[in-house]
Amino acid sequence: MTEKTNNDYGAQQITVLEGLQAVRKRPGMYIGTTDVAGLHHMVWEIVDNSIDEALAGHCENIEIIMHENGSLSVQDDGRGIPVEKHAKTGKSALETVLTVLHAGGKFGDGGYKVSGGLHGVGVSVVNALSTTLIAEVKRDGKLYRQTYSKGDTQTELEVVGESKENGTKITFTPDESIFETIKFNFNTIKNRIRQQAYLTKGIIISIEDKTSKQRAKFFFEGGVKSYIRHINKDKEAVTGIFYTEKETKECSVEIALQYTRSYQEHLFTYANNIFTPEGGTHLTGFKSALTRTVNAYAREKGLLKEKDSNLTSDDVREGLSAVVSVKLGEPQFEGQTKSKLGNTEVRSVVESVFAGELNYFLQENPKDAKEIISKCNLAAKARLAARAARESVIRKGALEGMTLPGKLADCSTKDPARSELYLVEGDSAGGSAKQGRDRETQAILPLRGKILNVEQARLDRILQNEEVKSLITALGVGISDSFNIEKLRYHKVIIMTDADVDGAHIATLLLTLFFRYFRPIIDKGCLFLANPPLYKLSHGKKVFYAYSDREKEKITSEKFKEDTKVNVQRYKGLGEMNPDQLWETTMDPSTRSLFKITIEDAEVADSVFDTLMGKDVLPRKKFIQSKAKEVKNLDI
Repeated sequence: MTEKTNNDYGAQQITVLEGLQAVRKRPGMYIGTTDVAGLHHMVWEIVDNSIDEALAGHCENIEIIMHENGSLSVQDDGRGIPVEKHAKTGKSALETVLTVLHAGGKFGDGGYKVSGGLHGVGVSVVNALSTTLIAEVKRDGKLYRQTYSKGDTQTELEVVGESKENGTKITFTPDESIFETIKFNFNTIKNRIRQQAYLTKGIIISIEDKTSKQRAKFFFEGGVKSYIRHINKDKEAVTGIFYTEKETKECSVEIALQYTRSYQEHLFTYANNIFTPEGGTHLTGFKSALTRTVNAYAREKGLLKEKDSNLTSDDVREGLSAVVSVKLGEPQFEGQTKSKLGNTEVRSVVESVFAGELNYFLQENPKDAKEIISKCNLAAKARLAARAARESVIRKGALEGMTLPGKLADCSTKDPARSELYLVEGDSAGGSAKQGRDRETQAILPLRGKILNVEQARLDRILQNEEVKSLITALGVGISDSFNIEKLRYHKVIIMTDADVDGAHIATLLLTLFFRYFRPIIDKGCLFLANPPLYKLSHGKKVFYAYSDREKEKITSEKFKEDTKVNVQRYKGLGEMNPDQLWETTMDPSTRSLFKITIEDAEVADSVFDTLMGKDVLPRKKFIQSKAKEVKNLDI
């Protein structure tokens, strides 16, 4: 780390853009949502400020503490937020940062060369949405403190002690009148800071939950090379790890990759430590260099014959685990969510750096290079087989004069926004659903048995599965390189399976299919799980439905106080319900309960699917053993 100084970071580096009005009135505009994701966005805003100090070479330690009273604090040993008076606001720089929207060292000259929070909403929004916020700054030999509430200053900036150290500590309590929940999740924060520790070499980040006594600390000298080891910890690698780190005048580039036996790619891109799920120019440069370099090497060494076509980008990414991280002074993100990097100069830098270093790696590691080309050739053959299978499906549909599967009971409306598709387990339940549905807006597709586990199969084999083919046709979006989310025929796709172990397994297989091949449907918020009842409770002419054992006990104790018999029926499957019951409990939009499928952390979701649905038994066994104690009721 470079030597810490305060001389180049003062009030003159704090630039004011606009005030703090309307944050409490419309919090969703600033943090996305007011659910658990929005709550944790508050944590990321504070932690990102500390990460920016680390990227600038002024911070080595970040400590997060979840307190027993519901508050959370983030402390770093950076330079400390400036405390002298700001020329424009007349307030201290600290108070300006905490009470004025978009005021910070990332907007002026001399504050930060590289920043992950450039498009972020800042600590002022955290202040506005907290019932209390306490800022403590160690700087210039003194310890300063100031308190705030709901964005308003409560105390003067005070010197409360002396300190030989530098740094900032922010402690805040989320406002429960704003958020759906104010309970922080230890694992959510832990996974995020682990990721940040991989992306910021040499920094130590720790978290402690005072209530549960859980602790975690992360420090990685290997950067994204260590990240790849983590991603592939339960996968069978076929090569060593490629790693490069280069700094140019435009940006710094850090890339690590490794090939595994998996059929899936695990590719994560970052710009200034911010995850960019939609990629951008850094991803484009990476893909272009990878495809071109692998093809050139294969031609040079005779591993691709003259008659063979070039390997495609998809071919060279099968089984690839890669992390691409760039850091630059003026990142241009598309949209407030920062999901895509737009800087055009980054593409050529990444492409040039990566192509040269990868070619050197292949030349120096001929055994790894041969494994890579062999795997890519197999992927190419599978791609050609998949194309033939896909064309066969299309051709067959055209010859038969209908594109929709015969067992699909479609809805009459053609408006996707009003249309729902129920994926129902079995013909029996499918029959009840078809009779009980709203024919105007609800379509039913019965699925027989358990569909193929797509985690353990290439696309050519997947397209041979009749149930999967029916689903692809019904959705209308195509698959693989023909996928088009704009053609989705239903804006609600609802998985409805029995409330037992087999039903949960079928739902998991379907979720795996959607995660791997129809991910945009999840990202668009169109995938749901139905919530059928477990019990029907009858007492005379009164009927109640319970969706859990706890709810059954609650209904029994609250509703049936008289000493009379209560008839309890345990539903073993959807097919046991008549159409009216199925409609009333599970399909009626006015009374049903649906669970929307979301992906809060793509890396964690990817890892869980790989662990639970992949070929390797040992990681799955470890996962089950580690989670067994969390299972309260197991229906076998």
